[in-house]
Amino acid sequence: MAGPLASKRRARHGDCRPSRNRRRAKPRKKARRWPRGRSPEGRYIQHSPPAEGVFLASAQNQPNNHARQRNGLNRLYCGDNLDVLRKEIRAESVDLIYLDPPFKSDQNYNVIHTDREGRKAAAQQRVFEDTWEWNQTAKDTYQQVIEQGGHIADALRAFYSFLGPVPMMAYLAMMAPRLIELHRVLKSTGSLYLHCDPNASHYLKILLDGVFGSVRFKNEIIWKRTVPKSDFRQGATNWPRVHDTLLYYVKNEDGTHFKQPCEPHSQSYIDSHYRLRDRDGRQYQLTSLIAPGAGTRGHPKYEFMGVTRYWRYNADKMRRLATQGRIVQPSPGAVPRYKRYLDEMAGVPVGDTWTDIRPINSQAQERLGYPTQKPEALLVRILRASSKEGDVVLDPFCGCGTAVAVAQRLNRQWIGIDIAKLAIGVIRGRLHNQGIDSGYEAKWLPTTVEEAAALAEEDPFGFQCWVLGVLGINPLYQKRGADRGIDGRMFFFDGPDTGNPKQLVFSVKGGKLNPAFVRELAGVVRRERAQIGVLVTLEEPTKEMRKEAATAEHYRAHDDSLYPGLQILTVAEVIRGERARHPASRTLTFPDPKMVKAWLAPSEQQQHLKFG
Repeated sequence: MAGPLASKRRARHGDCRPSRNRRRAKPRKKARRWPRGRSPEGRYIQHSPPAEGVFLASAQNQPNNHARQRNGLNRLYCGDNLDVLRKEIRAESVDLIYLDPPFKSDQNYNVIHTDREGRKAAAQQRVFEDTWEWNQTAKDTYQQVIEQGGHIADALRAFYSFLGPVPMMAYLAMMAPRLIELHRVLKSTGSLYLHCDPNASHYLKILLDGVFGSVRFKNEIIWKRTVPKSDFRQGATNWPRVHDTLLYYVKNEDGTHFKQPCEPHSQSYIDSHYRLRDRDGRQYQLTSLIAPGAGTRGHPKYEFMGVTRYWRYNADKMRRLATQGRIVQPSPGAVPRYKRYLDEMAGVPVGDTWTDIRPINSQAQERLGYPTQKPEALLVRILRASSKEGDVVLDPFCGCGTAVAVAQRLNRQWIGIDIAKLAIGVIRGRLHNQGIDSGYEAKWLPTTVEEAAALAEEDPFGFQCWVLGVLGINPLYQKRGADRGIDGRMFFFDGPDTGNPKQLVFSVKGGKLNPAFVRELAGVVRRERAQIGVLVTLEEPTKEMRKEAATAEHYRAHDDSLYPGLQILTVAEVIRGERARHPASRTLTFPDPKMVKAWLAPSEQQQHLKFG
């Protein structure tokens, strides 16, 4: 979107690039403060658009960008999904929506970063802490939906009549307008899966009935996400809670894509049912050709192979099957049976209770350390069932980006939205691990040094996450207490020794600089046994800092190439596309070296991996 120094003409027409002529004509202005989004009463407003002239214009002045949306472009938005949906996503442009919103579980899942004194980062606290409080923002949102009328307004009024002004009501008021917008952007042949838990699933189903219509409800899918715990030992009087719910809706009955997933037959089933083999070794079983219902369903009755019955197929098809050797009469006068081959069977259809997809554990290769991370297998099943290659998949609460990563791998187009800069950084690091550093747009984020400075002033942790995300580094570092001078890690491989990953450690500074920062980073490199340390600065480093960095020992690669052991990158250089220098190889980014081991090798081989 338009930066702080963008011209009024460009802001008016929605051009996201700052005016170069204006920047050359006038001296640089002091960076504007990042918009706080506060109500007249001074309360923090979670779901309000940024102030005009920072990243996007106000809702009243923002042009309709739906016409500018291009097909075939993957996009990652950092902002309130309601604003993004209304301003960026055109009607009937999405084939599949998967959303995993906060569950109204009263847990601040996204408050997972700590500062150097062990305190929760204030920037992340603002993401969800006030979201479910019944305040003026929730009341205004509720009133807007009521004024629109329709079944969803009736549902909200009914909820308020017996829930009253409680946090659950604030949650439902937040979800209602988003579900309306998701219905708008969904194609007439599209599907929606809403992932929730039993705390709010019954309320959300009624909201979805109000938006889509109850006849568009297809399934309530139960996913067993964990195993029963012994909570009764601590006095629990409820059955162990082990499942989540996915509510599956379609926009229309006609033309909706759905491909039934199937699981392979168990070996015991194969042994008991497919005991016969033909001459070429193919396993088969003999199944009935008699029609169910004894003629009440319109099946034809005639004589075939000396036997008169109501048959599943007409006489012509039965003769063709017999010619193809697919009909067997065990003995003269016996009822003919159909030869059904095992290798032609799709398997066992997957029903609406999923117990075969395990949650993320500490040894999982895909683990990122994100507290609400869902397994990729869950999204693979949904995307393969309800979308095709080239279809557009939207996740408006994309978190650590499981839907985005799976859509990328399955050759779907995708749109991801999240309000937390931490989440956007994690997703960009995840895509980097898949070899994806281009081919998508990261939008509603700084594109100029001035915008970066505004972000650093208002939200230092958000600035750090943005910088690391641009570099393709997972910013999530979930260590208790201090971060020990490390904001991000990247691993590379020097030569053929793939069992010995090398490490770059990153430190991001958005404020005033001091040569001591370089010395501190040198100490971190030694302590972590890293090969290269990278200091990323908003301001231009001083001569003393560059001199201090130049004294560090170089890293010698396997081909005798030398790389500076301490490197300094400015935000301006990062925006221009410059990156840290290291031997050319694939790189991986994880917040913890243990995750690299899980990525590179099965658990039984991890002990053989070493670092440095």
